[in-house]
Amino acid sequence: MSSSTAPNTSVFNKERHIKYWLRCLKTFLPTAYISNDSNRMTLAYFTLSALDSLGALESHTTPVERAQYVDWIYHCQHPSGGFRGFTGTDLGALRDEGNAHWDPANMAATFFALASLAVLGDGLDRVRRRECLEWLARLQRGDGSFGETLGEEGRIEGGRDTRFCSTAAGIRWMLRGGGSNDPGDIDVEGLLRYIKSTETYDGGIGEGPFLEAHAGYTYCAISALFFLDRLPPSKSKESGRAPYSDLHLDDTVRWLVHRQTSMLQDGEEYSVSESNNNSLLEERSPESFTGHDAVVVTTAAAHPPPVPLQYSDEELQWAGLNGRCNKPADTCYSFWAGGALAILKKIYLIDFNANRRYLLEKTQHVIGGFGKMPGDPPDILHSYMGLAALACMREPGLKSIDPALCVSVSAREHLESLAWRRREQLVPGKYTAADSGAIIMTEG
Repeated sequence: MSSSTAPNTSVFNKERHIKYWLRCLKTFLPTAYISNDSNRMTLAYFTLSALDSLGALESHTTPVERAQYVDWIYHCQHPSGGFRGFTGTDLGALRDEGNAHWDPANMAATFFALASLAVLGDGLDRVRRRECLEWLARLQRGDGSFGETLGEEGRIEGGRDTRFCSTAAGIRWMLRGGGSNDPGDIDVEGLLRYIKSTETYDGGIGEGPFLEAHAGYTYCAISALFFLDRLPPSKSKESGRAPYSDLHLDDTVRWLVHRQTSMLQDGEEYSVSESNNNSLLEERSPESFTGHDAVVVTTAAAHPPPVPLQYSDEELQWAGLNGRCNKPADTCYSFWAGGALAILKKIYLIDFNANRRYLLEKTQHVIGGFGKMPGDPPDILHSYMGLAALACMREPGLKSIDPALCVSVSAREHLESLAWRRREQLVPGKYTAADSGAIIMTEG
């Protein structure tokens, strides 16, 4: 792990974070969240998992309250498998074949529901596992990608990027308990081919084939490979385990490490506005020429070489991570990029101190939680991603985190301990709480 030269005096305000998350759990959210009512399962996952990560879930809620949270999650379970994002679409006795598509199960909500049940210590005994896995297989397209919901006549709807690849692989991992390829299973090889098709020339993963690399999609691809047990080191075919993915992971690691940046705010970018074009024409260089009353500007004149960025030693004290090239740092990418590196056992390659100072001195909010960027108010997504990023760097006061499931290691261990899930064979990707530090901190 590299280190910035400035002394690290940042303070993690744990008690304020606990108060922030308790407000999210037990009081009304701000009006800005009204449009997210259909994503209530996602908000519940962030809130419950944050309190668990802070070691405050059991101490600040009662057994009765936690049982009520579990019951609410099961109330969102869909009769045909999977979970809804909230109870608002539950048609109850009015549901029939004609209106069933208005009440679909949702891929992301299903992943978050299962993860939340694990956080709450539930045994998942009431989960309709078979129906859920059959529903999951129906969400896979011919190109190997996954959709988000099933619409009319079973039509697959929603995006096809690696967010759905990751949540599908995660649902399968949680409910199957490992490596079987039974007839009802998803097309694992098709999924791997689709993920491979989204790899970019520079090692990242894009929203789809031939699109720009993005840290969020890269994390989702890496976590999907983890759930599918296709990350090295893996046993060979001779020992009964499929080989690992053919992604260029060395390039992926390099691209992820390059996401660390001291650019904390959007700077001026080249503009193609009419006013800039006119000034460029007026100041055209001798290399340009006129033909048929049209001005032609050479590429060199139109696009001068960029000026190298200059940062002072003071500015280098704060270095978060961004999601794409030439973008400012953003709290959530400290996890999306850092979490992907943690899964790959390479997080030690980033500057922990500079990233920690960015999170705790620039985006940690005085009332608790984290904002997206310096000066922003806290929101549920970035507040959870900030905690998860710090947990990946083993912040004192936070539980060890499983970077693939994005829940505490204790929640994952509870899930693995369930009697119905235990298998004689090694669970793919398994590591214990004692191992988690080595997974995160030690070079592979």
